[in-house]
Amino acid sequence: MNAAPDLHTLSGAYALHALPQEERTAFERHLARCPACAQEVAEFEVTAARLGAAESVEPAPALKARVLAGLGEIRQLPPLTASTGRLRRASRPAPRWPLTAVAACLALAAALGALAVQQHDRAERAEARAGRDGEQQAAVTGLLTAPDARTSTAASGAAVGTVVWSAGRGQAAFLVTGMPVLPPGRTYQLWFSDGGTMRPAGLLPAGEGQLLLTGRVGGAVGVGVTEEPSGGSASPTGRPLMLLPLA
Repeated sequence: MNAAPDLHTLSGAYALHALPQEERTAFERHLARCPACAQEVAEFEVTAARLGAAESVEPAPALKARVLAGLGEIRQLPPLTASTGRLRRASRPAPRWPLTAVAACLALAAALGALAVQQHDRAERAEARAGRDGEQQAAVTGLLTAPDARTSTAASGAAVGTVVWSAGRGQAAFLVTGMPVLPPGRTYQLWFSDGGTMRPAGLLPAGEGQLLLTGRVGGAVGVGVTEEPSGGSASPTGRPLMLLPLA
């Protein structure tokens, strides 16, 4: 029996990342030569995003402040005594440490302090990055749920890209899956096509994800994707890998 009809039925599961790796690989090969499935995948992804946004619940703005304020009121556990089932050890004179051991301890403490500072800096950077990602997600979700949101989809090999835009908001977002992973020093760049003139609209380093495009939609007639040097270019350096019309 021909497997092609069965592959047509996997577009929904693929859009929800619910396929095992073997079926996902087979479906992506099929997707590269089936425009109908590419369109279905893009529509399922947009619908899933809208359903998720409709059910999401924003935490109260003061929740973090209340949690942090409460930390100072939490008491530590009392020391273990005979009444709790365990005896304290009898006190004894503190040992006298050699100067070399003291120096080693001080050096270790200094090293641990430096490590703690580095980890704190990394944690702050990670928190800032998570904050930016959250803002990006919220902005894209808001665009997906806009009353006048429209979509355009294109496929290139196993990659499927979708542009969602709102004329009322003047904004657009790009969602993509299956783009090849780029080597170090290269990135994907998005462009608004203003009737032949391309203007930068943001960078998407990974081959999958979503991006709220920078700049207003304005009179743009399409959105293009090119591969550029890390950091992006002022104008495209090659032909678009995808070009999605804003019709």
